[in-house]
Amino acid sequence: MIARTPQTFRNQHNIDARILHEVEEIDLARRRVRVHQLDSGRAVGWEAFDHLLIATGASPFLPDVSGVEAKGIHGISTLQSGIEVRQAIDQQHPQRAVIVGGGYIGLEMAEALVLRGLAVSLVERMPQVMGSLDPDMGALVSDALRNIGVSLYLEESLQSFDVSHGRVQAVITDQHTLPTDLVILGLGVRPNAKLAAEADIPLGATGGIQVNERMQTAVEGIWAAGDCVESFHLVSRKPFYIALGTVANKQGRVAGINLGGGYATFPGVVGTAVSKVCAVEVARTGLQETEIRRLGWEYVSAKIDSTTRVGYYPHAGPITVKVLAERGSGRLLGGQIVGIEGAAKRIDVLATALHAGFTVQDMIDLDLSYAPPYSPVWDPVLIAARQAAGLV
Repeated sequence: MIARTPQTFRNQHNIDARILHEVEEIDLARRRVRVHQLDSGRAVGWEAFDHLLIATGASPFLPDVSGVEAKGIHGISTLQSGIEVRQAIDQQHPQRAVIVGGGYIGLEMAEALVLRGLAVSLVERMPQVMGSLDPDMGALVSDALRNIGVSLYLEESLQSFDVSHGRVQAVITDQHTLPTDLVILGLGVRPNAKLAAEADIPLGATGGIQVNERMQTAVEGIWAAGDCVESFHLVSRKPFYIALGTVANKQGRVAGINLGGGYATFPGVVGTAVSKVCAVEVARTGLQETEIRRLGWEYVSAKIDSTTRVGYYPHAGPITVKVLAERGSGRLLGGQIVGIEGAAKRIDVLATALHAGFTVQDMIDLDLSYAPPYSPVWDPVLIAARQAAGLV
């Protein structure tokens, strides 16, 4: 446990927090769970419940290819998995690393490994990194990776791993063989909903546990929150899966209030996320173009280049903002930002506008702050909204 120790829970909150205990089965008929103690291997037995909260998180996606279990191959999804990678670098001193997958984990690990002095290659089966961005914005992130020395192998698919004496020697794609000392799998995560599914607790279309706004499942007295559940997208009005700590924290708070006899709801998400590659910040919210087309909506797109501060002010740098809006109504549908320091947190203006159901015209009228150290007179987000408003 990270934020609090079991002793803190016990002494300050009268909560019996048991680490290294795994629930292996949920018995809905008898309202109990079967528990196994991991460090001793001892079966603890059955624990009864009146209410049950399932918060089993997400599981990293592991490719079904030969050699994936070899030493030197690491999936990153938990604090412990990150600690293990750092220990491997400190103790084994690898010189070359290959990252498979160009999402958030892949980008952040690429930066970390470059800063540790490794020669880094990144393999991505799509034409761009950051598949949650539109291709034109993803291309900016690809350039940022190349600028820090990462070798990109785009539109290449992982085939297998070359293994010798139980340790990985190379990553084999459909086009290249990349020698390596260390492999990072950044292929995303999926809801860890197996325990719920085995108990016949309904899952949603995305594979996450289906819950209502109060984080209740379809089974009376059974609740779920965090990366194991399916969320609701406030823009598309469709089921949506997102694995982020911010969302999990809010959902856990709502579930806890309701379990404690109060009343709270979690209305949904708009898919806001930020990351960075050294000096380049990356942010997105709402829908991207492929998602909008899939919904059959007509839309307009506006992309502008500006600066993070007034151009004459020291340390002003480039920022690119893209805004997507519904044709006709002008309703904001999504936004993406790539730029240097001061760029990414501007996505919060767009995320707030999405929650409020703003049009791009509504955004133009926002009374945003201005001073030369922080923004041009027209903030880049508003410039993009103004351009989009002229197209709807």
